[in-house]
Amino acid sequence: MPGDQTDSVRAIIQRDLDYDDRATVVALDAPAARAMIPASGDKFNYPLFAKLGVVAIIRPQIGLTGMTVSMYDVATKKLIQSGNFSIPGEVNGRSWRMALHGVSDEIGRWIFGKRGAARSRVLYVGTDGQVWVIDSDGANPRKLTSMNLALSPAWHPNGNAFVFSGFTSRGSQIGLYSFETGDVTWKSATTRGLNITPVIAPDGHTIVYANGAERGTDLMLADLDGDAEARRITVGRGSDNTSPSFSPDGRQIAFMSGRAGHPELYTMDADGTNPQLLTQYNYGEQNYRASPDWAPDGRLIAYQSRIAGSFQIMTIDFRDHTTKQLTSDGENEDPSWAPDSRHLVFTSGRSGQHQLWVLDSESGRMRQLTKSGGRLAAWSPLFK
Repeated sequence: MPGDQTDSVRAIIQRDLDYDDRATVVALDAPAARAMIPASGDKFNYPLFAKLGVVAIIRPQIGLTGMTVSMYDVATKKLIQSGNFSIPGEVNGRSWRMALHGVSDEIGRWIFGKRGAARSRVLYVGTDGQVWVIDSDGANPRKLTSMNLALSPAWHPNGNAFVFSGFTSRGSQIGLYSFETGDVTWKSATTRGLNITPVIAPDGHTIVYANGAERGTDLMLADLDGDAEARRITVGRGSDNTSPSFSPDGRQIAFMSGRAGHPELYTMDADGTNPQLLTQYNYGEQNYRASPDWAPDGRLIAYQSRIAGSFQIMTIDFRDHTTKQLTSDGENEDPSWAPDSRHLVFTSGRSGQHQLWVLDSESGRMRQLTKSGGRLAAWSPLFK
């Protein structure tokens, strides 16, 4: 990827395409790029690029009002795609970087027919017990909440808000945080007991969370937009039923339940009917399956499973129930899918401290996302 006096822009786009894991990026520094682009303009040294194994050349050019990106096919030696992009905000500021992530995702669409997941963010709980947010490439971590304790953040489908379990002087409640105002609206003030693991339905109007009393924990369904009393949708009979995750069409919910005597994953219709066991009991093991997260494309559900005494990240195919183990090093918990249904963010202690890591579920490649600790992550939808 050559560039013209756009080192920081080039670095961000190169990193995004590298993290996308769908192509191998040949990164050129500015001197090398200039050597391979004659002063005559677009007449690249195509034979040299071909020797390097390059299939396509991406060329970003900064202008007064934005950026033009061109893509050239090495085999045909032709321009095959170009686009103009507005890049608002202060250089290296949050909006500026997010705009560049959007450019990277569009380049991914040019090449593969589907956008990447660079223009997204991850919510998580920091070591201070507050909700933080970080860009998908690990930049711009910042704290969002300030209270006794905030846990289990989950994005609103529009990306402009999130719900979480907040512990205040009034006990545990479900809060709705607005990115526009920074304000928190409490959504479960009338529900007594422990209120945890909230999630918002794809329609953006319904919330499901776990409410615990003296005899077990059950899932509750409530109107996110109103003040109507929450309705119980599981019958746990003293067991714990937590960690709901909606299917992309909003018709079903995956959740963890201990109703069989140990934690397993179940699915049910969104109104609580038709519960079905999803994960099967393995004899000879201390089964513990929890923290399900349904992929945006609906095909897989990621979860954590205890294997040989340690938690590992697994996926299960919703259609045929085949499973795949994705991690094996250290303790790995609480997976959350990226909007591309390919990458996962999860908590891992492999570095000696709980940090967030990103995993490519197809290649197995991993990278560390946080540096100052983190857990209970939730990956956002793609931002427009």
